[in-house]
Amino acid sequence: MKKGIHPEYKEATITCACGNVIHTRTTVGDIKIEICSACHPFYTGKQKLVDTAGRVEKYLRRYKLKDDNSKSSEKAS
Repeated sequence: MKKGIHPEYKEATITCACGNVIHTRTTVGDIKIEICSACHPFYTGKQKLVDTAGRVEKYLRRYKLKDDNSKSSEKAS
């Protein structure tokens, strides 16, 4: 390895919003994250729906309205 071209590789702490702390090494330094392997639904098996600004409801309403409109137009024909 050439000298002077590589960043410093140092100890770091990764802190999750759930309170989990992971000690590792990185060039960035300390990191704060929102979801880790201890609280992510894929790894825990628990369904945890993260809905921001009602996006799920908006999606369901949009497609429910399309289904209702297509059914009512079929009945009218």
